Amino acid sequence: MLSAIKTQGRRPWDGIIPEVELAIYRKTGWGTPTGLGKHPALLIIDVQYRSMGDEPLPIEEAIKLMPTSCGEHGWRAVPRIARLVEAFRSIGAPILYPHVAPKGPQNRGQFEQKVPGVMEVPQHGYDFVAEVAPQPEDILIPKFQASAFHGTPLTSYLVGLGVDTVIVTGCTTSGCVRATAIDACALNFKVVVPEDAVYDRSQTSHAVNLFDMANKYADVMPTEQLLIALRQIAAAG
Repeated sequence: MLSAIKTQGRRPWDGIIPEVELAIYRKTGWGTPTGLGKHPALLIIDVQYRSMGDEPLPIEEAIKLMPTSCGEHGWRAVPRIARLVEAFRSIGAPILYPHVAPKGPQNRGQFEQKVPGVMEVPQHGYDFVAEVAPQPEDILIPKFQASAFHGTPLTSYLVGLGVDTVIVTGCTTSGCVRATAIDACALNFKVVVPEDAVYDRSQTSHAVNLFDMANKYADVMPTEQLLIALRQIAAAG
């Protein structure tokens, strides 16, 4: 196992979480980094046109065309996700794509009642974003709930592949990313969330949920720092 990795510099939640609250977490040991294991897998969650729109637009414009879009926040994350895809392909590590399955009337549950716009996504909205689209060797996991583990064979795949660490990318930070990170932690996988390779329509919610995951469920770090750790894994064989 790699030693714990300390993240330095400005964090996404700086200026949002009050200093007095940050101090409480520091004093009581929350957020201790745990590092990566030897066998990581990359999860690319819901990076479909439904979550960003067909082209980079400010979110106020993007939601006029695709109400479920995160607009420019999603498009900013795509190059970082692409770099992680490249890194995982270079070391031969598994890449899995938990993704929103097309919804029909039988899928109208509690979440769909809260967010009725998810029932109006056009068919092409379910396509994967081209810059990070899966290859034939990747594993596709359709899902109908927030967590990539809920009602899917994801755990079975990870166990079968000998995975000990999941890298969670995609969207939304406060929804499917967080739900997946919590379940992965509960299953005793090491969890890493690259803070600039996940996205949300609310930047406040994005920051607060990164803070919460970093202190309870995952190591949260910039993509650049994660890439260094992945190179260390590859060098260690």
